[in-house]
Amino acid sequence: MKIVKILMASLLLVSLAYAMPLNSSARAVVPADLLQLISVDYRALKDSSTAMALKQQLLPDNLKQFETALKNIGLDPDKDVDTLAFAVFRAGKQGTKGIGVASGPFNMKAVLKKMKLQRYVPKKYHTSDLYPMDGGLVMSFLDDSTLLFGEPAAVRVALDTRDGEVLNLDTNGNMADMMTSVDASPVWSILDQSGTQNMMRSALGDAAKVADYDTIKKRLVGSHYTMSFNSGVNFDSAIVTSDSLSAGTLSALVKAGILYKKMSATPTEKMAMDDVTVDSDGSNVRIRFKSNDQQFQSFMHSDLFAAVTH
Repeated sequence: MKIVKILMASLLLVSLAYAMPLNSSARAVVPADLLQLISVDYRALKDSSTAMALKQQLLPDNLKQFETALKNIGLDPDKDVDTLAFAVFRAGKQGTKGIGVASGPFNMKAVLKKMKLQRYVPKKYHTSDLYPMDGGLVMSFLDDSTLLFGEPAAVRVALDTRDGEVLNLDTNGNMADMMTSVDASPVWSILDQSGTQNMMRSALGDAAKVADYDTIKKRLVGSHYTMSFNSGVNFDSAIVTSDSLSAGTLSALVKAGILYKKMSATPTEKMAMDDVTVDSDGSNVRIRFKSNDQQFQSFMHSDLFAAVTH
């Protein structure tokens, strides 16, 4: 699924720098019916060889198009973008939509001047100007340092959210609470209930069938995770369940799933799975992974890694 690939790639691209919570302008355009939100520190890409290798391998085509589109309007992603946030949400009869928000020290006047010289003609939507970008995308400045982009229909829903015509993220208690748990991290993501259920089913593979996963999946509330590359590779995930008993049951199921996968894993995959720890903490299941850069870069080229990220 293309959206999943975009989200996973975004998560895996960066190294630890310092916390960049979602700014108020970006937060205001995220609808309440949110499936997943990822915030990444874009400045840290260049600080890790592993992050750069992941970028080269996993960067999806439409994110490459966005980088190209930025350059065409006079913005350098490596210099002018501090953070990128990606949100995927339900938009009623319009189906699933996705938007991106870039934050950084933009020179908005210079950008708009260049777009005018290139004869980019904006269209008005509410009080905002929508400018065309390459690849069928549009963009709109939310303020001097925050840029909203995406397909036209998705951007219009985001602006409707900002203007109070659609409920925003702060009215979704589960997602807002999970964001509070992670938004002090440089790289973080929150995933809704249905997304978490599907993710766990995919991660468990055939083990889900053996253990009757359908019984436990109803007790999953959501999930959140962070990742950093400041000292090797560090991944910390929490699966939020309805109660401690469910967390304990899921923890045992995940451990069984890892053992099950080891039976057919390659030596590189087995070594990676040896670095995974699973335990329950109250109503949460904690899944942690830590490895050095060399081991992880070997793991990147394995079939298991390809299955998880595509």
